[in-house]
Amino acid sequence: MLTRREWLQRGARAGAAVALLPTGCSRPSQEPTGVWVNDIHSKLNRTQVSRIEQPASLEAVQAVVSQAGSQDRAVSIMGGRHAMGGQQFGADTVLIDMDRMRGIYEFDAEKGEVEIGGGTQWPGLVSDLIERQRDSRSQWGIVQKQTGADRLSIGGALAANVHSRGLTYKPIVQDVEAFTLVDARGEVLRCSRQENRELFRLAIGGYGLFGVIASVRLRLARRQKIERVVEVTDVSEMEGRFTERVEEGFLFGDFQYSTDIDSESLLRRGVFSCYRVVDPDTPMMEEQQALSRENWLDLLELGHSNRKEAFDRYSSYYLGTNGQIYWSDTHQLSTYIDDYHLELGRRIGPLSEGTEMISEIYVPRAALAEFLEEVRSDFMANRVNLIYGTVRLIERDEETFLAWANQPWACVIFNLHTAHDAASLQVTAEHFRRLIDSGRHHGGSYFLTYHRWATRDQLLACYPQFPEFLQLKLKYDPEERFQSDWYRHHRALVSG
Repeated sequence: MLTRREWLQRGARAGAAVALLPTGCSRPSQEPTGVWVNDIHSKLNRTQVSRIEQPASLEAVQAVVSQAGSQDRAVSIMGGRHAMGGQQFGADTVLIDMDRMRGIYEFDAEKGEVEIGGGTQWPGLVSDLIERQRDSRSQWGIVQKQTGADRLSIGGALAANVHSRGLTYKPIVQDVEAFTLVDARGEVLRCSRQENRELFRLAIGGYGLFGVIASVRLRLARRQKIERVVEVTDVSEMEGRFTERVEEGFLFGDFQYSTDIDSESLLRRGVFSCYRVVDPDTPMMEEQQALSRENWLDLLELGHSNRKEAFDRYSSYYLGTNGQIYWSDTHQLSTYIDDYHLELGRRIGPLSEGTEMISEIYVPRAALAEFLEEVRSDFMANRVNLIYGTVRLIERDEETFLAWANQPWACVIFNLHTAHDAASLQVTAEHFRRLIDSGRHHGGSYFLTYHRWATRDQLLACYPQFPEFLQLKLKYDPEERFQSDWYRHHRALVSG
């Protein structure tokens, strides 16, 4: 029987081969003056770090942190590079790339738990679990993951305390049994609800500021067959429809709203897709309707150039999948096309210049329809370039310190297109600030992970515990070994 340290030493090296780097996502090469890095989605976080380190074992992570300390150099940590708020990069930091800390170190088929490297990405974990249980009738799978992209690290998921489209789930903290942390002194700590409890609460949702999450012990759920049930309906009905689906035992669901700014349907009508458990003997069709990479590019193109047609095609596709059967874990995987604006540029030219930027606003569920009607008026008046968005549910998180789900929310995601010149970015920032104000007006909040455009008043109104969060950061990391541009920005915002 291997000890946990041996899992981390030997498993990480073996796990490095679990999945190859995705096409178009090669790691930056080092230059004498530093290395330029950027996020994959928004492309708005171009940052020059001192160097990139790719540790493949627990001891290697410790060595990087200790060496950075001896050089009085700050450390930042990245996983899949999808985060958009600057939390994985810091100017002139030593950047730890967790890509080689992948793989399953231990799988407990009795308890339904798995110990994995912090750099493990969701597709590798899902496929490895399936392969290990190929001959088992009753199998375990992941409970939830963030949607929209797959090549995201589990360590990064903990850092932002992410959520899924589960109808009755809390953020991912609910699925975490424990994790192994390399702290600012280079020491190894095991954090759980019993050990180092305060660090457990701080590091989950702590944006990488309390140490390197070297491994995670994740709780699993039994794999189940689920049926997709689809309808096109109005926002005015959504509070009741979500409630009905929960009462009927549906596991997952979301509402993809219309983004056609010239239509009565804008933010009023959408595709409501939910998933209910069916008998395990229910047959699955060998060939089911699914959107290909080319289909997604077509939808993205229409999302930029013809939003009415985009909604019509999306609705038609989803209605055509009504009744299809999926597995509860693999159905959560989705297609994300890296650098898709390069392809859109070849198709539609200047319309695609720039990228999408995301924000997520939380409102009480009873206020959802009124909130979206208010946003609708604002978006029409300001001709906001809304590309796509969705509504999900989240249950209250009572465990993490910097909890964003401090009550049961309706979560509304907005993807706005923005060019990258200073004037366009300023306009986009103003759009997002108005969204936050509108959410606050209805008793809501916003997610810290996506951008750094909130004002000081907005930050402190939605996260009144943030000054104490910064104090606790200094308690555990007095030399501020772990830093990022996200941290530096928010530290200055609070102090200013």
